[in-house]
Amino acid sequence: MNTTATSQQDDSMFVLTDIKTLRARARQNVEEGAVTIGYGGDRESIIKLLNEALATELVCVLRYKRHYFMAKGIHSESVKSEFFQHAKEEMAHADRIAKRITELGGDPDFSPDTLSSRSHAEYMPGDSLVSMIKEDLIAERIAIESYREMVSFLANNDPTTQRMIKEILAMEEEHADDMASLLEGMKV
Repeated sequence: MNTTATSQQDDSMFVLTDIKTLRARARQNVEEGAVTIGYGGDRESIIKLLNEALATELVCVLRYKRHYFMAKGIHSESVKSEFFQHAKEEMAHADRIAKRITELGGDPDFSPDTLSSRSHAEYMPGDSLVSMIKEDLIAERIAIESYREMVSFLANNDPTTQRMIKEILAMEEEHADDMASLLEGMKV
């Protein structure tokens, strides 16, 4: 028996699948793990997109780590702590993305041979504290735009991946604000 529910927002009718059918569908293609028959996304495209996001996060980790170790000057200690914290947070993003790729039945691509070509952000070392901060801000801005586009692309086809990307996007916006504040503090 199908159950019908009315949406309070737009008065559309939704037909909910009955329990017996839900149970039967869950037993089909069990090897697919979390990806059920109701998954609406193009897994191949989403996995490719997520591998690009993974590469972007890994490049950001490497850049932030380099900046952490190379930062010098009167303002470097406070800036170094930001670089270090951001490197840790970018690695946590990479881990979340890699986990989601495997949940979708894909293989996370950690290959160093193609990392920079798959990354949306560039690995720019910077030659001064100010240029390091600017390069990190630029990379964060690239990530923000990339993740905004991914949120739209995912739309309603993969709400789990979309929610994860939205959460990462929020942190990237915080990182950009942090870098902009550091620049402002240096009166650049």
